[in-house]
Amino acid sequence: MATDSRQLGYAEDGHCKGDTNPNIPYPTRLQWDIPGECQEVIETSLNTANLLANDVDFHSFPFVAFGKGIIKKCRTSPDAFVQLALQLAHYKDMGKFCLTYEASMTRLFREGRTETVRSCTTESCDFVQAMVDPAQTDITMRKGIAGGCFGTGQVEQRLKLFKLASEKHQHMYRLAMTGSGIDRHLFCLYVVSKYLAVESPFLKEVLSEPWRLSTSQTPPQQVELFDLENNPEYVSSGGGFGPVADDGYGVSYILVGENLINFHISSKFSCPETDSHRFGKHLKEAMFDIITLFGLSSNSKK
Repeated sequence: MATDSRQLGYAEDGHCKGDTNPNIPYPTRLQWDIPGECQEVIETSLNTANLLANDVDFHSFPFVAFGKGIIKKCRTSPDAFVQLALQLAHYKDMGKFCLTYEASMTRLFREGRTETVRSCTTESCDFVQAMVDPAQTDITMRKGIAGGCFGTGQVEQRLKLFKLASEKHQHMYRLAMTGSGIDRHLFCLYVVSKYLAVESPFLKEVLSEPWRLSTSQTPPQQVELFDLENNPEYVSSGGGFGPVADDGYGVSYILVGENLINFHISSKFSCPETDSHRFGKHLKEAMFDIITLFGLSSNSKK
């Protein structure tokens, strides 16, 4: 949209601007002769694809209360902030923790693609449990962006645990980026074990646990094309992906500029335990809960 509007453009009659090339041949319609057996296979595949697509409970929304501009004032990684919010949201939603997948790039290496950051850590669990603990340790209260209040002593403890969890997450992300991750190593061992026909009870167990929370930050590709602040109508919500586990969630998020985060949440209608809109509600609450700890708001000048 930005390229069409700002670089290419259209004439008043709707055609692309520019001179036509008379040497380009007109298109010709291709006539397909598809055997009946092939048509049956196509119909079967289409029905399977439709069943899968219709089972996706998808919820996408722009989070506009604050973005990475405010998050950076917390002196933490925006990605770590969102990942901890996802852990808190999942606990609010399901009442338990789960194996969590976050995609990490390995582009420092030739032909490097991705590695996995296992975002659910001991430190993140400690932080989440402190956030959902209603016990107050001090009657002095702090009020933040969402209007929520925490005891001062409780705030300090939660901030301490947040810092530990955030630093642990950033450390794991750096390890994954620099080739010291876990899961590609495990996968390589799995491939070798299959090649050598060697049974490994350890690999069988560790690779069978489902990723019930699969997450990824999607880099915004359009930020170089136009001014985000002055042309918000060209901002794309981006895309997402489906859940990896039948009883899990898939969450994609895009940090757009300084003040916007686009979230995409998916699950399956066929699973009675999950609900993408419910998870979205808990995710918004979690984002507010965490920023409240820092005493920041969307228009904070601190």
